[in-house]
Amino acid sequence: MSTSAAPSQPRQKRDRTHFLYIAVVVAVVLGIIVGFAFPDFAQSLQVLADIFIGLIKMMIQPVIFCTVVLGVGSVASAAQVGKVGGLALVYFLVLSTVALFIGLLVGNLIQPGDVIHLTDSAAAAGEKQASAGEGSTTDFILGIIPTSLLASLTSGSVLQALLVALLVGFALLGMGPAGKPVLTVIGHFQKLVFRVLAMVMWVAPVGAFGAIAAVVGATGVDALKGLALLMGAFYLTCVLFVFIVLGAILKVVAGVNVFALMKYLGREFLLILSTSSSETALPRLIAKMEHAGVDKTTVGVVVPTGYSFNLDGTAIYLTMASLFIAEALDKPFSIGQQVSLLVFMIIASKGAAGVSGAGLATLAGGLQAHRPDLVQGVGLIVGIDRFMSEARALTNFAGNSIATVVIGSWTHSVDKARLDRVLAGDLPFDEATMVDDHEASDEAAAAVRH
Repeated sequence: MSTSAAPSQPRQKRDRTHFLYIAVVVAVVLGIIVGFAFPDFAQSLQVLADIFIGLIKMMIQPVIFCTVVLGVGSVASAAQVGKVGGLALVYFLVLSTVALFIGLLVGNLIQPGDVIHLTDSAAAAGEKQASAGEGSTTDFILGIIPTSLLASLTSGSVLQALLVALLVGFALLGMGPAGKPVLTVIGHFQKLVFRVLAMVMWVAPVGAFGAIAAVVGATGVDALKGLALLMGAFYLTCVLFVFIVLGAILKVVAGVNVFALMKYLGREFLLILSTSSSETALPRLIAKMEHAGVDKTTVGVVVPTGYSFNLDGTAIYLTMASLFIAEALDKPFSIGQQVSLLVFMIIASKGAAGVSGAGLATLAGGLQAHRPDLVQGVGLIVGIDRFMSEARALTNFAGNSIATVVIGSWTHSVDKARLDRVLAGDLPFDEATMVDDHEASDEAAAAVRH
């Protein structure tokens, strides 16, 4: 009798987190209602979303630092880290190119810009965004190096935290047994960080309410009518890319069903949808990938790197939006110019994560450098960029989660048996601690079944 009562306690903890995500859904619905009923007041609620996203971003650098240091410092040789990182960069480059090409293909087939006409106010908004995006790629490259070792944990830059974590991890790796006490301390610190993150997540409904209410209040329905075709084409392209292109790669390489993986990450997708930022789910993706049986080293290298270099949704957006603007201004790209645009955007898309207002500012900066006569057209999509950013964020997140499993399979750093059990629901993720202990979770799952 005692064995049957014991496993009920962790189940109750997990059930409480279900209410949290139900509350997020309710908050989104309420935000839409408030946005339509009280548009002026709703716009002032953006501060609620900013507070929540700020709390999440506060946790990203410590999470990445701990994860990467523990992953690199614990491996037997540096060759494994180099192998994972090299494969990841090649994979990201190829998939980003494919995403850009698909964006060009769909944009040419649908040609949504034919029905749009530029206004003076839209042109002014476009020029403003161009100034924000100008020089973004250079700033992105220089911004990888922090001003000091500790500054990487407070700078807000994912790549700065990744760089310092890799240096510290390799240093501990070179220290051998002498570095184990430091790894132990960092392991305890990681548990503390994830505990704090679990507490912050209870603010998610408030942030979701503020974000949705503000955007509905500012945009309304009329602003979406003339651009519905572009939005629909973009959303459809993202869905096809994730479930057909990436889904096929995941099935062939790892033998994993893409729908099962997306279901496992359902709460993270809901969080991204409500906040329009994939960064809000980055710490949870790291924790969940480790729980699913992907090696710490693979997770620690692939996930943070992917958040800066594997932006499939942003890549699709950049090419489709560029074609849309060219058509709306009656200055369409020739085939040669489209190929040139694709090559340019491969580079420009890598800087998107380092820019405030990433997609829109990078688009404007890219057009400024490549086709300055089209920059004023960026103002056409300012009104709906917030809605399109949700699809960008969801696609970027899906691409990085799939990349983690795929690269883990290539490097034989995935416990396939455990991954199958996790995706089947036999080994549920511990929402209370967000720190995984494989042996403990296996024993708890066995106790629940018996």
